[in-house]
Amino acid sequence: MEIISVMEHIMEIIVEGAILLFEMIGVGIIIVSGLKGFYNYIRRAPNTKIALAQGLAMGLEFKLGSEILKTVVVRDWREIATVAGIIFLRAALTFLIHWEIREENKMSEKNEREKES
Repeated sequence: MEIISVMEHIMEIIVEGAILLFEMIGVGIIIVSGLKGFYNYIRRAPNTKIALAQGLAMGLEFKLGSEILKTVVVRDWREIATVAGIIFLRAALTFLIHWEIREENKMSEKNEREKES
């Protein structure tokens, strides 16, 4: 039994480190994307909205990965419900951002076709 508890402890340390790493990567991507988006907005770059949305989606994907890892170390139902709610909200945000990217790409393609006509 002792070896199992040692292995569980090692797994918790690894998972908690991975959670922290994924959270940091996600936050970093969101910050960099936001700064790039602001810079492109000031320059009036044409694809600012798409680039910003893609960066936000990528950052949220990493943060969603950290939430999924949290399900490995939670112990009671209240924590599981909280993590499940966070996963649902982040997945919904990611879905909406991807939908907006598709719609923006459609509009860009439509505008390019109209310019060619």
